[in-house]
Amino acid sequence: MTRDFAVLLLYQLGGETLARAFDLAVPGPVIGLAALFATFVAAPRLADWMRETVAGLLGHLPLLFVPAGVSAVAHLDTFSHNGIGQPVALVANTVMAILTSVFAPLAVGLLFRASRALAFRQNRLPSRQNAKQSGSVAMRISGWVALFGVMAGTAMAQQATDAVDAEAETGETMGFAAISAEVGAALAAKEASEPVAASKWMVAAANPHAVSAGAEVLRNGGTAADAMIAVQTVLGLVEPQSSGMGGGAFLVWHDGETGEITTLDGRETAPLDATPRLFQDEAGEPLGFWDAVVGGRSVGVPGTPALMQAAHDKWGKAEWAGLFDAATALAEDGFEVSPRLAALVAEDPLKLTRQDVAASYFFPDGAPVEAGTTLTNPDYAEVMKTLAAEGAKGFYEGEIAQGIVDTVTGFTDNPGVMSLLDLALYEVKERPAVCAEFRDHEVCGMGPPSSGALTVGQILGMLDASEPGAADDPDTWRKIGDASRLAFADRGRYMADSDFVPMPTNGLVDPAYLADRAKLLEGDDALPEVAPGAPEWDHAMLYADDESIEFPSTSHISIVDQYGNALSMTTTIENGFGSRLMTNGFLLNNELTDFSFRSHDGGVPIANRVEPGKRPRSSMSPTIVRKDGAPVLVIGSPGGSRIIGYTAQAIIAFIDWGMDVQQAVAMPHGLNRFGTFDLEEGTDMAGMQDALTEMGFEVSVQGLTSGLHAIAVGADGLTGGADPRREGIALGE
Repeated sequence: MTRDFAVLLLYQLGGETLARAFDLAVPGPVIGLAALFATFVAAPRLADWMRETVAGLLGHLPLLFVPAGVSAVAHLDTFSHNGIGQPVALVANTVMAILTSVFAPLAVGLLFRASRALAFRQNRLPSRQNAKQSGSVAMRISGWVALFGVMAGTAMAQQATDAVDAEAETGETMGFAAISAEVGAALAAKEASEPVAASKWMVAAANPHAVSAGAEVLRNGGTAADAMIAVQTVLGLVEPQSSGMGGGAFLVWHDGETGEITTLDGRETAPLDATPRLFQDEAGEPLGFWDAVVGGRSVGVPGTPALMQAAHDKWGKAEWAGLFDAATALAEDGFEVSPRLAALVAEDPLKLTRQDVAASYFFPDGAPVEAGTTLTNPDYAEVMKTLAAEGAKGFYEGEIAQGIVDTVTGFTDNPGVMSLLDLALYEVKERPAVCAEFRDHEVCGMGPPSSGALTVGQILGMLDASEPGAADDPDTWRKIGDASRLAFADRGRYMADSDFVPMPTNGLVDPAYLADRAKLLEGDDALPEVAPGAPEWDHAMLYADDESIEFPSTSHISIVDQYGNALSMTTTIENGFGSRLMTNGFLLNNELTDFSFRSHDGGVPIANRVEPGKRPRSSMSPTIVRKDGAPVLVIGSPGGSRIIGYTAQAIIAFIDWGMDVQQAVAMPHGLNRFGTFDLEEGTDMAGMQDALTEMGFEVSVQGLTSGLHAIAVGADGLTGGADPRREGIALGE
């Protein structure tokens, strides 16, 4: 059997080489396996000779090392792209691949036997070989295909993860400059790495169409809450992969009149029929991530429309119905498909075509929508008209609600359990902001069920114990990286929906606790390991560490209005294109996969487990930084669990390193969540690799596609910045 493994390894090496050399769409493992079958059908004698010859060279390698070697081959592109600091992910993917290939040998074995039988009938193998080998074919092919499963599974899983994790970086602005002269000026400022300046109001978001809609509302006397509705409804149309009516959001609000800061929680909720075993198979084992995502099972009750209504009721001045005009017009008349949307659609054909509705919208005539083409969405226009006429109630009841439920429960491959009652019962919750101290500033954001403000606050709070370091000093990044690791350890242990799980919220950002944790940063090298701390509790509670996966596709909106109000809102449907289910012209989220798929670990409950009506933990970090009670920075980003690092780094750049707001959102990224130090490829940060490696870090150099949008508030007025990695802009007046 060793020689069979060796032959397969040889073929997979060849397949991977061809796939990479010619940039083929077909994965290398598939090419290798096809070539292997072709050899046995066309040249069985050559195949047997190869087995004997390769066995002579490699036959003494212990079989134990072969799966690791094959996984390494499958990850060659990942290693060269990300470094080799991902052994845990590699092993996990390998194990999963082995498990998923258990039944493959049976099917492929039949195909193999057929190919051999054909060779015998054509007299290309002597009958004595037939007699000798037929009894062992099934056993050999089982070993081969299991190994192929390891390679193909690990390669494809890693490729899928990378495709989602590193969202398309698109600085192209095709067609956007034609929207208006001010949009063209904002794009030029971003290209020149200059902030946009204003004196009265400003809005920064991920798409120029959406920013223009918000700017018009502000220009006409609307508040930041009014403008947010116009921005969000347009984003849901022109950037449907990231946010929309089928998703949820967190909003942080500084009131210009009272000076108070508060938050609105529009996070999706688990349906009442959801159980802790929602993402487990019949044996109680977690489902594969993509098996859980695509379909109705992953869809949570949307919160964005209700949040828009709640924000307008509390802080709006403009007429509600008029806030939907821009989105309605664009949906009816059509909008130009952006380069980023076109690229992301083209990268996701298999999942986006699982449902006919989504397939017909994103793949008209069977081909992905192309950048520059005009796309209309009459169904979305009807939803906008219903919201304008009936308010959020028109979304959570009636035809729109019925369409959501039918779509979720009717996807036969992976149905969900949402009901009309779940939609009717949804409510937005106002919660106190979570604030942490940093360099005489107050960094405020969204508390549980978001982990954002707590984790950002912990990172900054630990760094506050030492003097600021230089931006080009590797030791500065050592402290930032290990502070983040310590914060993420607490995040995994303690953070979840506090309506269901008691949490040490105050203890996690207590200055004394963070000062004690900061003592761990006093060395010269990377911490060999990190563990959750022991923050002060209001009462005792024990949880196991979480295992939930959080992938990016999210958007961020920052707004300051002429009344002194400041709004920071991060909005999402979770993964790119969410559940891939479309209804009424919008995509439905896959937010429930932000829960832990396991409910317990070693008999200890996991805080972020699925429960009916519960809101999954998030990393979204909409943030308002204040000094002496007044806002100085409004900021946030998409990016999955990397949101925390992106946001914390930009705040450090703005406060410690004196960067202007555009420089802060554009600077190269370096962040550490779980031990591996991610450095942004193609930037000066990649030059830190050797120094950080010498300190003991595992380092991964890769694309880090943040989407930071920020507004700085100063004595001279407002300045805005938009992340050059995406299509957004800042506009002001």
